[in-house]
Amino acid sequence: MNPRQKELAARIAGRRGAVRGPFRVWLHSPEMCERAESLGAFARFDCGLPKHLRELALLMAARNWDAQYSWNAHVHQAIEAGVPEAAVKAIAERREADADFEDDADLAFYRFCREILDDHFVTDATFAAALAHFGPKGLVDTIGALGNFTMLGMCLNTFQVDLQADKEPPFPDIRGYARLAPAPEETRP
Repeated sequence: MNPRQKELAARIAGRRGAVRGPFRVWLHSPEMCERAESLGAFARFDCGLPKHLRELALLMAARNWDAQYSWNAHVHQAIEAGVPEAAVKAIAERREADADFEDDADLAFYRFCREILDDHFVTDATFAAALAHFGPKGLVDTIGALGNFTMLGMCLNTFQVDLQADKEPPFPDIRGYARLAPAPEETRP
């Protein structure tokens, strides 16, 4: 590593314990790495959302991009922070998780994230419900976090960052860095 990469690696290790996952890739572009680390630190540690919702956003973006490294690194943190285990399982299996959220704010957050990730738009009703719970700052922080976690998933998959051999593959339809062929009954006409 050149001096700039060493400086950034030391800063990342100081905040995150080690240089792992995407940071090993991003260090090839120190300027990108610095900005990605800063946005990631804000999204994970400093934004105004409660920890369990930051972790939920990370899992939802990870599943949207089939980013197994991110999922494996955060699934237990999300459950420990208060994301219902049934919701985590439903998200991993690409099933609806609405019924798994008892708290109205958590459900509004889940629906907001799901719509923007799946549909690329948010309905007026979903936006209004999320806005009522989180305000404009909370929604901007949510979009920033989802964008950061999306970039993270794209990086991890593109550069095939280690899947943590000691962990079970988290998604039933993904093995390695490829989607399994759907069963005949799952194909669309």
